[in-house]
Amino acid sequence: METVEIQCPTCFEWFEVAVPETGGRTVEMDYDCEVCCRPLVIVAGPGGVWAKSLSDG
Repeated sequence: METVEIQCPTCFEWFEVAVPETGGRTVEMDYDCEVCCRPLVIVAGPGGVWAKSLSDG
């Protein structure tokens, strides 16, 4: 597993998460921010890894 740094879309703090190999596909994982504990979705795929809030659709 790869470790990447992402930014919370709610509190804008940065933290590291472990992301599994995606095999070229886009994968979404439910996660809670390690700083503010708000729910978010981590998106990992060919375009990189980022976090989005649940309201981003």
